Amino acid sequence: QVQLVESGGGLVQAGDSLRLSCAASGRTFSTYAMGWFRQAPGKEREFVASITWSTAYTSYADSVKGRFTISRDNAKNTAYLQMNSLKAEDTAVYYCAAQPYRFGRFGSWGQGTQVTVSS
Repeated sequence: QVQLVESGGGLVQAGDSLRLSCAASGRTFSTYAMGWFRQAPGKEREFVASITWSTAYTSYADSVKGRFTISRDNAKNTAYLQMNSLKAEDTAVYYCAAQPYRFGRFGSWGQGTQVTVSS
């Protein structure tokens, strides 16, 4: 089992930047990829971005392409989400999750970190 802890959320203005961190512990060697998801009030949780641990292959939701960048530091077992040009519609609780193998379901959800963007 992998344990995940997110940090870095906060209240910012539209156009600002934030960097989220996701620290992993436990059976990190069994993780294929890390992903970021978000859930806005009254909406379902949606995929934001993902990155594979070994090859750093990345994938993004269309809504964040060109603004968000996902990265990872294998030595620190940490994944990051750099968010630039933030918009009010990016306001949500952001979660990270681990994918145990390719095409596997993301799980081991963290507790989430709140990102609020004021317009």
